Amino acid sequence: MKAALALIAFLLTPALAEPPFTVAPQLFDTSRPNDLGLNLAPGARSLTVFKAGEGTDHYVNGVALIGFKGKLYAQWQSSAKDEDAPDTHVVYSVSRDGTHWSKPVWLSSSGGAMTTSGGWWTDGKTLTAYVNTWNADFRTGGTARYRTSTDGVHWSAPQPVTGVDGKPLPGVIEQDPHALQDGRIVTAFHLQPGLIATPFYTDDRKGLTGWTKGQMPNLPRTGSESRELEPSWFRRADGCLVMAFRDQDNTFRQLASESCDRGATWTTPVVTDMPDARQKQSAGNLPDGTAFMVHAPSGNKLRSPLVLSLSKDGRVFDHAYLLRAGPPSEPRYPGLYKRAGYHYPKSVVWNGALWIGFADAKETVAVVRVPVGGLH
Repeated sequence: MKAALALIAFLLTPALAEPPFTVAPQLFDTSRPNDLGLNLAPGARSLTVFKAGEGTDHYVNGVALIGFKGKLYAQWQSSAKDEDAPDTHVVYSVSRDGTHWSKPVWLSSSGGAMTTSGGWWTDGKTLTAYVNTWNADFRTGGTARYRTSTDGVHWSAPQPVTGVDGKPLPGVIEQDPHALQDGRIVTAFHLQPGLIATPFYTDDRKGLTGWTKGQMPNLPRTGSESRELEPSWFRRADGCLVMAFRDQDNTFRQLASESCDRGATWTTPVVTDMPDARQKQSAGNLPDGTAFMVHAPSGNKLRSPLVLSLSKDGRVFDHAYLLRAGPPSEPRYPGLYKRAGYHYPKSVVWNGALWIGFADAKETVAVVRVPVGGLH
């Protein structure tokens, strides 16, 4: 009965007449797969936070960045060899200039369940680190915990991220929270059972409690994963929020949904014309309101090249710059699910620049710095 009611509700949900955003024709030149015909972003500089070597972990992914009290923080998940291995844990590194980075420090415990990067939040006074803790059966999902610090060195004990009902949220948090102008924080969780991508928002300025589920009909699916996965979002010039998703249905195009009521309700996701490598992307807004997206618009499984796409109004992405070109380097060490490419980018605006963190071949924690003033 519940399944039938859910199907009826889905069928009655009005679909968007058109996708929340489009891509200008010929923005990407697919005849040039290594650079898509794009120029390097003005002033772009590539930096290295960590590189696998003898005596270190050989797998990294899920790089998330944030600025806090004059320093840049990078968080990622790490393991000795394989992706999704039981020894996967979360570490972080710190830099004053983005060039010189501290030795990675453990952020999650060394025993028990597998943990992965959940990203960051800060109200300017307190730094919040999210850590996702997975069930023994990885496919059934997990939960999000947080640790807080006022100096980036000493951390509180892990506590569960809680919903508006005060109970721990049964899902893992996505690494891309942003705040509205009134302070409301919006992101997504992947809820149990399995991984069902769901928008959430909270008015708690620290991002710890009060998380409220946004209403969004998911597309039809089979199995324990939603068709929509791993979203990020930006604000359009008209004030509506747009959430972009990886599409597990192998269209190699992004899915997108919009909310025009501060994240409370969202339209049914639709397929856009934005090419995608079926991976995480990072969306947001530059200080002047320009919508941006960091992604790999190859239109196939190769997560290369890495590109920064821009839209003044959030309706049409009509400018794009190259961040890292192909062909990408192959992994130097063996490991499950490791392959060439620029994986799972996330970004933050800090000290007059857009900083993009990603995993190169899932062995190197890499950062690209792009001065905001050169982006048009």
